[in-house]
Amino acid sequence: MRRILANGTLVTPDGLRRGDLALEGDKIVGLAARIEPAPGDEVEDVAGCWVFPGFIDAHTHLQCWTGMDWTADSFETGTRAAACGGTTCIVDYATADRGVTMDEALAEWQARAASGAGCTANYGFHMAIAEWGEDSPAQMRRMREAGVSSFKTYLAYDHLRLTDAETLRCLEVVRDLDAVLCVHCENGDVVNELQRRVLAEGITGPEGHPLSRPAEAEADAVSRLLYLARIAGARVNVVHLSTELGLLAVRAARNRGQGGIYVETCPQYLTLDDTRYLEAGDDGFAGAKYVMSPPLRKPADVRALREAVLSGEVDSIATDHCSFNLRGQKDRGRGDFTKIPNGGPGIEHRPAVMATTFEGQLGPEGLCRLLAEGPARTFGLWPERGRLAVGAAADVCVWDPSARWVISAATQHQAVDYTPWEGFEAHGRAHLVYVGGELVARDGEPCGATPGRYVAR
Repeated sequence: MRRILANGTLVTPDGLRRGDLALEGDKIVGLAARIEPAPGDEVEDVAGCWVFPGFIDAHTHLQCWTGMDWTADSFETGTRAAACGGTTCIVDYATADRGVTMDEALAEWQARAASGAGCTANYGFHMAIAEWGEDSPAQMRRMREAGVSSFKTYLAYDHLRLTDAETLRCLEVVRDLDAVLCVHCENGDVVNELQRRVLAEGITGPEGHPLSRPAEAEADAVSRLLYLARIAGARVNVVHLSTELGLLAVRAARNRGQGGIYVETCPQYLTLDDTRYLEAGDDGFAGAKYVMSPPLRKPADVRALREAVLSGEVDSIATDHCSFNLRGQKDRGRGDFTKIPNGGPGIEHRPAVMATTFEGQLGPEGLCRLLAEGPARTFGLWPERGRLAVGAAADVCVWDPSARWVISAATQHQAVDYTPWEGFEAHGRAHLVYVGGELVARDGEPCGATPGRYVAR
């Protein structure tokens, strides 16, 4: 039996075209102006809708111990929420903590993804490396053989970061494996010192968080990373870029002729600014909802990043979804902002927030590039994912641009007690979402199917 999506506007690598799309099993089997249904075929009239390849969120932290607490969302709840918003594949960060091999970490994350009632969306893994040893290159080669084509290192967090020399060695292995290194870019020494100073000044609430992580700390680390990548000749992905200064460092490297630089930013850095840390409510602690690293920035940074998105300087928009409840988790940091678990939710609402924010500017092709094609090309999912084409995966999002609805924690599927976009009026919604050819969500509600599987890249 085929599922035929009829009369939609298909968002293809060759542009927009009006027509039908046919799914059979887990593949796209037809794409034409008209596909005649056969007996037994299931037909959905999607007139007025944009038909996208399923969206890809290449930066998530599900069912993860962060050193302070477990994230609120499991793979079960997180992938269900993702699918309700139109995302059909995530790439989550497995982490080889100090004293843990990459093989052990990958096995652990595979077990977490397989737990519960199953995953609604497909999933792959980056491998984050918290220490460097003689066996690290061999471990990375084994990861590559297991379908992990991207790694991550940190330039901040004492329990995670590598030295510059270790980062260079890692980059050289990444180059030899034709992989990509994702890097958290903040100067860890500067952050540590400023945290100490801000607390010493008696600033203990959420408003102290952005004071201790200035834009300069990001820009310094971005610049340093890009010079190291140039020495190694490796490809790098600057994750969650949040500042104009960091963007200027990327531009400088690109202007020097350096290739292999990918830039990721997130909805929070394109829509919210640092005034949120002063948000009233919850006894003055509501600003803790926005404690994430890097922090929300100045309105000028938001404007600069939006302009970079529109000018094509950003390769993908991901969420850095790392959810913690305000009550019972983040509120443990009352009296010391450094003890507030860092992270925020977004896996469900990314497509709607971006479609609304850039309404009339990006169009469906621009949204497809940033939410599907860009991450697919960067992280080894292309051409099976990230495009509508015969033979590609039957991961599809049918988007209704005329839908109007309001984002609210009361109606979301993320397993967390707030959303940063409470009350946001969204223009557009995922009408039908297919994973592996199965309908998993309709109009923002799950259909109960859990066909998600591990995707080797």
